[in-house]
Amino acid sequence: MKIYLDHSATTPMDKQVLKVMLPYFSDKFGNPSSIHGFGQAALAGVDAAREELSRFLNCAPDEIIFTSGATESDNLAIKGVVKALKKQGIKREEMHIITSLIEHDAVLEPLTDQEAKGMKITRLPVKANGVVDIEKFKKAIRDDTVLVSIMYVNSEVGSIQPIREIGKIIKNINEKRLKEWHKCRTAERGGRPRKIYFHTDATQAVNFFHCDVKRLHCDLLSLSGHKIYGPKGVGALFVKSETPLKPVQLGGHHERNLRSGTLNVPGIVGLGEAIRLLDKKSREVENKKIVKLRDMLVNGIMKNIPNAILNTDREISTPSHAHFSFLGVEGESILISLDLKGIAVSTGSACASSSLKASHVLLAMGIKPEVAHNSIRFTLGKLTTEAEIKQVIKILPPIIKRLRKMSPEH
Repeated sequence: MKIYLDHSATTPMDKQVLKVMLPYFSDKFGNPSSIHGFGQAALAGVDAAREELSRFLNCAPDEIIFTSGATESDNLAIKGVVKALKKQGIKREEMHIITSLIEHDAVLEPLTDQEAKGMKITRLPVKANGVVDIEKFKKAIRDDTVLVSIMYVNSEVGSIQPIREIGKIIKNINEKRLKEWHKCRTAERGGRPRKIYFHTDATQAVNFFHCDVKRLHCDLLSLSGHKIYGPKGVGALFVKSETPLKPVQLGGHHERNLRSGTLNVPGIVGLGEAIRLLDKKSREVENKKIVKLRDMLVNGIMKNIPNAILNTDREISTPSHAHFSFLGVEGESILISLDLKGIAVSTGSACASSSLKASHVLLAMGIKPEVAHNSIRFTLGKLTTEAEIKQVIKILPPIIKRLRKMSPEH
């Protein structure tokens, strides 16, 4: 029996998604930028997908920018806003951005790059449960703050961030600043007050939550197709109208001149269908099923394996995540041993799981480096079965016992 428990890394493509994509690899092969019939047939598929995303996010279709995935979306959101603000005359040294210590590298690395060029970055610490402290966030806001980028759900431990609350705080500050500016006499006003823009990477949230951008009060939102039973190599960035954004990839006039490059029509069509299926299904029923299986896994591990530490706080995490540290055993050894038994798990974010460094997320949560190295992430999906969970609970304890006997740590 092959068991896949690495759904945060990627999800199997839904058969219905593949079905709607196939015509765009053959009969509907046209370039959507072409004005002839072949191009227009492809464009119709792109437009339909854009409509699906706009309904799901509760935004206008022209506020959706298609990309190659969430990494590109994150880069476009951060670099694009900075580039646009520079065009408005604000120097990098006059810009301040707030993020958190547990963000994906697709956010952290572009910000580190900007910091090296003179920008000021505040990286918020998180509590032991992996959640940003709202009070510390409030204190971090400054007069020169131009952007906040906080993920919706952490990919490693599954912690849900208070995105709506953060968005509301930013909205209230922006409204207050504008109101005070209007009260001033015209001669004293000067330029309009600086606005704070809010970006969230919702890649791990889309499967579980209705990401209504109006409810979240966000200006930019990133998502990816392959995390929601859609295709790899395609994603999207929601950009609220009037949000300053300049392209970071040049060479064409696609996507409202914000993202150059011939559109990946089959991928975009697949993303639209994956979103449509999410919109249609009963999230509550599916989430309850996954929670039940996740709890069965957690309880089985805690009962049968001594010195197993659950790093996921089930009260504030997605239904899918169960992140453990097994004291005295390297996570990579557990991963390989399980893989040899046909069970797929990970040691952290798939984009960094080949690294031997301790997870920056776990370290930010206050977990010691040696314990962080003992970690394994289980992430369940809509196709996970009770029989699979029982098999994992049966196979894992003897593996941990054997590895501990071999380990110099234990």
